[in-house]
Parts: sequence; structure tokens; C-alpha cells
Amino acid sequence: MSKDFSASEAARILGVSLATLYSYVSRGMLTPSGAQADRSKRYPHDEVLRLAARKADGKRGGHKVAAAMNWGTPVLETRISGIADGRLHYRGHDVLALADSATLEQVACLLWDDNGIDYFADAANSPFTAGVAAAIDSTRSMPPLEAAMCMLPVCAQPLSARNDFEAGAALMRMLAALLLKRPPSMQPLHLQVARAWQADAAQTEWIRAALVLLADHELNASAFTVRCVASTGAGQAATLSAGLAALSGPQHGAGSTMIRAMLETALASDNIDAWFDGRDPSVVGFSHPLYPQGDPRGAWLLERMAAWPQASAVLALGARVAGRLGMPANADFALAAMSVVCGWPPAAGEILFALARSAGWIAHAAEQIANGSMIRPRARYVGTYQVE
Repeated sequence: MSKDFSASEAARILGVSLATLYSYVSRGMLTPSGAQADRSKRYPHDEVLRLAARKADGKRGGHKVAAAMNWGTPVLETRISGIADGRLHYRGHDVLALADSATLEQVACLLWDDNGIDYFADAANSPFTAGVAAAIDSTRSMPPLEAAMCMLPVCAQPLSARNDFEAGAALMRMLAALLLKRPPSMQPLHLQVARAWQADAAQTEWIRAALVLLADHELNASAFTVRCVASTGAGQAATLSAGLAALSGPQHGAGSTMIRAMLETALASDNIDAWFDGRDPSVVGFSHPLYPQGDPRGAWLLERMAAWPQASAVLALGARVAGRLGMPANADFALAAMSVVCGWPPAAGEILFALARSAGWIAHAAEQIANGSMIRPRARYVGTYQVE
């Protein structure tokens, strides 16, 4: 049963004057249900109570949090990475400068604590080799991300009680083995990827740089998921598995796989209409809400491809789409473009993204654990109310 409120009743419930109530109406925050015989307006019961809930929530910072959940100001403070003025920094270091020569291992250590310690030096693989090999054999028919998501917590049982960075380094090597379906190795991670995909020297450098550029991206969906899980006291393997789950969606890490399919279709037909088939352009390889002038990571990676003759057709097609959209290509497009040009596996973009981002996830989990608080946002109820 529903009951409309008079103007005075609605104003009393909202804790405002009649003048403020009428201003809510003029601003579209409240819609009268119609005039009565005496020409007085009534206000829908549920709409008034929902607005009252939003106002009360706003006093606790709810409006700021709601905005933050949708590309707004950061929800949590962090020292790990930040995006400002169209540039990405890891602990104050410009990521484009790091991409020139750093390895993922070096960037991981920087993200973790910036103390100059090489946590990978003592991250031996021998205790985990047999378990990872068995996991790989049992998941060969599964897509890489799903296999890693399922098997990482199983393989990491010997590390389940640890949250230190040496354990994090071992987990990253374990993750690389599961994603690439190859035995664990002490080799640098970019070389492991390059060997698995038979990449030449130029492609190997591109892989190294891509891993650096994608290692963290402040409070994205997977990083926030990892922080939520870590805040409950879960171990590193569980938090990484949660990050993989968040990353597997097409609006996050799996976007490059979708873009690759669109690229291959467009190249075969010389038709770019697939990019304009009712999709939001910001999530299919072009533009980025945090980079109004263009994603610098995508620009850096595509610029390195431009010198390769075999990349010309893919880059030309990307330029056509960018011109029609009026939006530059982003890192997702760069991953897809490179995987097509080099003939890498269909999920190559996802593999690079997941392996790179695991460094940032470990950093976010550690920072959240050090914070000591559990992440528990409040919900704002916007459903119907029953009138007694």
C-alpha cells in the first residue's frame, strides 16, 4: 500500500523548509504526484523516503562515496600509484620513464615498499614445482585466467600463512606458470612470456614494457576487490584469485580479447562498423575516463609498434576507428593489436594484463593489511517501503 505526503509532511520528513522542498522539485530531485481538488500537491511516499535516506547518507559522506564509485575521487588513500594531469606514477615515478628499461620484478619491488630490496632474489620455486606442474596438466583445456583463478590458491598452500613480499614474488612466478601453462622458472617474467610465445628481441622488449605499464592503475575494480578481500584477513593467494576474477570481465582485463576479435573481423572485411554497433566506445579499445587527452600507456606501446612494417595494417585500422570516434586508442587496443601482429595466443592480452597487475594487487593487499581496518561500505536502500 502506498501513501502520498502533503507538502508540509514531506518537508517535515526531509527536515527542510517548504521553500527548500519546492527547490528540490525545481531541481528535479522530487516529483509531485499531482494536484488534489484543493490544488495542493502531493509527494510520492517512496520518493520522499528515498530522498530522506540520501540526505541522511550524505551527512555521513555518502554522496562523495557514491560519486567515487563511478570514476570520481579516490575512495581510499594510497601511496602506491596515482593518476594526475594525464600521467600515471608508481610511488612518484613516472611510469613512462620506468617503461624504458625496468622489469616487472623491479617495478613490483618499487610498488611494494620502495626500499630497494629485491624480493625476487630469494623467491625459490622448488617447493612448488610439482604442484604447479600437476595443476597445469589438470587445467590445459581451461582458459588461462580461469585456470589460474582456480589453481593458484591450491598450489599456494605452502604459502597460505604468509603475507610477506618474498611470498608475493613466489606467487607471481607461480601465476606466470599457470597463465603460460609452463613449469615455474627463475627467469625474468618478461622472458618467460617471450619464450612461451616465441617472441623475437623487439617483441620481448615490448612485452617487458607492457608488463611495467600495466603493473598498477590506482583504485581500479580489481585493486578495490583485492583490498576488500585482504581487509578480511584472507591470504595472498586468495586475494590474487579475487583480483583475477575481477580482471576476467570484458570491461576490465578481458577487454583486449574482445578487441582482438573485432580487430580480426575488421581486418578480414576492411570494415570498422563493429566498433559502432551500440557499444560504449570507452570500453572497447579507445578513450579512457581517467585520461581525457588519451591513455599514455597505449600511446607508448603503439608508438613502439609503428616502426614494424608488419604492424602497419593494424595501426592504420586503429587510426581509422580513432578518427571516427574522435578518441585515441588505449592500452587495451595496444594489447590486442600486438597479439594480432605477432600471432600470439587469443588470450595473450589477458595474460599480460593479469601477470602485470598481480604486482599491484600484492602492493594494495599489503597496504590494506597495514591499515588494519576492514572495508565495509554502507548501502543506501532505494527500494519500496511498506506503509503500516
